[in-house]
Amino acid sequence: MKRIINPWTHIPGYNCFGCSPDNPIGTQMRFFEDGESIISIWKPTQNHQSWINTLHGGVQAVLLDEVCGWVVFHQLKTAGVTAKMEMRYHKPVSTLQPYIKLRGFLKEMRRNVAIVVGELYSSEGELLCECTCTYFTFPQEKAKKDMGYIPSETEERDYTWEEALNL
Repeated sequence: MKRIINPWTHIPGYNCFGCSPDNPIGTQMRFFEDGESIISIWKPTQNHQSWINTLHGGVQAVLLDEVCGWVVFHQLKTAGVTAKMEMRYHKPVSTLQPYIKLRGFLKEMRRNVAIVVGELYSSEGELLCECTCTYFTFPQEKAKKDMGYIPSETEERDYTWEEALNL
């Protein structure tokens, strides 16, 4: 896996709840390119629960929307907005597990509409939740001019799962 460098880090005013490493109450997600997929490995805590030891469904939606959004940013090389998100909760997500794995990939592209699938797996690899997101995407020049889009890059080196967990 190759780590994606977040191009907005340290830009004044950048405080994304999902991916800003400087937002103290955000999820501070990091992303990796793995073939045709965008991957994130995230550690849940008791601060993210709904019922005892169970990850809040809204937090699951944030995590999945974010990994799907990075498919648009990194793979489609533009910005977009979520127009629709359909969630499928299969099983409760324990906040006691050491990490969860998130995966996003492009399912279909129709003109400026991207259909992106997101999946949330337990640390043991069981699919616990999935979504289908519909994004309206913008031409890259408009995304740069009006939405602050900056193309992302990947690091040269490959990361193992263990290294990704400890970043």
